Amino acid sequence: MPIPVPDGVKVSIEQDSVTVSGPKGELNRRFNPDITIVLEDKNLIVSRPDDSKEHRSLHGLTRSLLANMVQGVSGGFEKTLEIVGVGYRAEKAEDKLMLRVGFSHQVEVTPLPGVSLDVEPGNRIKVSGINKEVVGEMAAEIRAIRPPDAYKGKGIRYAGEVVRLKAGKAGKAIGQRA
Repeated sequence: MPIPVPDGVKVSIEQDSVTVSGPKGELNRRFNPDITIVLEDKNLIVSRPDDSKEHRSLHGLTRSLLANMVQGVSGGFEKTLEIVGVGYRAEKAEDKLMLRVGFSHQVEVTPLPGVSLDVEPGNRIKVSGINKEVVGEMAAEIRAIRPPDAYKGKGIRYAGEVVRLKAGKAGKAIGQRA
């Protein structure tokens, strides 16, 4: 399946290295030399030499990575995190993120290169950048600071993530017996 290259995006292919530059920035990546990448009529075409299991898997991986590179430099990627809990909040200090999530101290998060962090109203954190892998990694690092609790649901979660709550102890619901 060919990858359409939008206007304003430039693709440069040199042996096993591909550079994609666009309005948001530039990405460069090396690919397996067995896989052939060709630019024809504003479309990137990825092909493999044979149908061996290794080449089939490399073909799909290369196509997905190239599509993500093209989308990243043209539109970018973003992930949204929600903070749930009484007194839990996030604030931006210069380029860093300060989290108050139930610890005795506030947690300072420094963004990875190429990633920007924004705090939106309603205790939401927006992680954005042009590299899909780095944006996902940064969002996962922030979530790992205080993952959602299984009993009360407090913590940091992805926007739209459903947290299944456990019931707790049955003795609490009935009351104490004498």
